[in-house]
Amino acid sequence: MITVTLYSRPGCHLCEQVKNDLAVINVNIPHVLNEINIESDSVLHKKFLTDIPVVEIGAFMLKAPISYSDLLRTLGAVRDSQQQQELILKKHEYQPNTADQISYWVAKHWLFGVNLIFIVYLGLPFLAPTLLKNGQNLPANLIYTAYSPLCHQLGFRSFFMFGEQSYYPREAANIPDVITFGKATGIDENDLLSARRFTGNEKLGYKIALCERDVAIYAAIILFGFLFSLTGRKIPPLHWAIWLIIAIGPIALDGFSQLFSQIPIQFFQSIIPYRESTPLLRILTGSLFGFGTAWFGLPYVEESMNETLAIMSRRSEVR
Repeated sequence: MITVTLYSRPGCHLCEQVKNDLAVINVNIPHVLNEINIESDSVLHKKFLTDIPVVEIGAFMLKAPISYSDLLRTLGAVRDSQQQQELILKKHEYQPNTADQISYWVAKHWLFGVNLIFIVYLGLPFLAPTLLKNGQNLPANLIYTAYSPLCHQLGFRSFFMFGEQSYYPREAANIPDVITFGKATGIDENDLLSARRFTGNEKLGYKIALCERDVAIYAAIILFGFLFSLTGRKIPPLHWAIWLIIAIGPIALDGFSQLFSQIPIQFFQSIIPYRESTPLLRILTGSLFGFGTAWFGLPYVEESMNETLAIMSRRSEVR
C-alpha cells in the first residue's frame, strides 16, 4: 500500500483541495493518507511554512501549487515502481526443486525411516521360520539366502521358533537341562556348513535367520530409536569413551575370546582355554553393542539433519 504524507495547517484552502483530489484518486490508486499539521512541530513549521501544501509520496516531494494531474502522475509512478519490485521479488523467490524437497523430507523424517528399516530388517528373519511352519518353503528359503551373507546363521548360535526349545547350544556351552544341537539334530557340532544350512524341522522348530547376538543388536537399536523419538530427539550423544567401554568392550571380549579359543593352533590354545559363549552372553553383549552404538550415532545424525534444515531455511530467507 502506498503511503501519502500531507504537510498542512488549519485554514489552508490549498491543502483542502489536495485532500479532495487525493480522495478522488484513491478510487483507482489506493493509498493511505497521513496528514501532519506543521504547527504542531516548530521544525516542520519553519521548514514548510511558505511551501504548504507539501506532499511526500515515496521518494517524491511535491510543493504548492499542486495540481490533480501532478498527484495522479506521481501516485501512478510510485504504484508502478512497487508493482515492478513485487514482480522482481516474486521472480527470485526461492522455489525448492525436487532434490531440495527430498532433502527436506529426509531431514525431517529420517528417524522414522531408520526405525522402519531396522524393524523390517529384524522382522524378516522372524518371518522365515513362520513361513516354514506354514509350509511356505520358497519365500522362507529366499529370506535365509538373502541374510546368509550378513550372518553366519549357525544353528547352535541361533534362536528357534515353534519347537521344543528356543535354542540348541553346543555341548561346549555347558548349559544344564538343555538339549544340545548335536544331540537334537545328529549333526556334528564341528561341521559348520551343516550347522549353517540347518533351518529346523517340525519337532525342533525353525531357525530365525539371524543369530542370537544379531537379534539382540538390532532389537536394541530399535529400542533406542523409539526412546530417542519419544524424547523429541533430545538425548545427547554417548561419549566415545563410554561407547568403547560399554558397547565395544563386552562384545569384543566375548566374541574374540571365543573365536581365538577355537582356532586349532597350539599357540592360541595354550593362551586361551576353549570356550563357547552362551545365548545369555550373546544377548547381553549384543544388546549393549546395539543400544550403545545407536546412542552414540543417532544423536549425531540428528545434529547433521538439523544443520541441513537450517541451511535450507537460510537459503529460503535469502532468496
